[in-house]
Amino acid sequence: MADYVSTPLFGGALITDLPSNFADVSKFRQVPDHQEVFLDKDGFTSIIFDITERVGLPGSGPAIDGAALTTHLEDIVDSEVDTVQVWNTSNTEFSKLPEGTPVSTLIATQTPPPEPGSKSPVFTAIVLTMVRLEKESTDILIAINVPHIKGEYTEEEVDMQMGKQGKLIESAVEHAAKIWETFKIKDWGLFNAL
Repeated sequence: MADYVSTPLFGGALITDLPSNFADVSKFRQVPDHQEVFLDKDGFTSIIFDITERVGLPGSGPAIDGAALTTHLEDIVDSEVDTVQVWNTSNTEFSKLPEGTPVSTLIATQTPPPEPGSKSPVFTAIVLTMVRLEKESTDILIAINVPHIKGEYTEEEVDMQMGKQGKLIESAVEHAAKIWETFKIKDWGLFNAL
């Protein structure tokens, strides 16, 4: 079980609990204003909060939100060269957001073409959560990217088709669940400022 620490995002406009061993990337390199990026000091996993313009049709529902989630996933991955497989999609409940706020989560894997001799991942798992704020014309994306690099994980533990996620993906899902439980919007004016 990871230790979590309450972490302000976007100057304190948002707040959530993140694993204590994740570092704020903006302290050592430039990050776009609409993003907050955290990197595991002990591994390769990253957590990215991205405030984007709302995509898709007005309203909410499985078809509308599902299409928006797919659009955002396609923006994140380079589907020209990578193979992307979505393993599951579900509606998600955020404890500290207004009741009825549409939230969807998916788990996908992205497999890049092999590059001989490189330390590139065999595949990257993505736990992507999308919070839809229609009144603010905003989608908040929370992407937990989990690169699986040969020698850095136990291959026998991972078989997505059989429902075996392995330790790295299980940790990412645990981190996501903690975010769902603790994520809070303290300053709604943030969405007008970006």
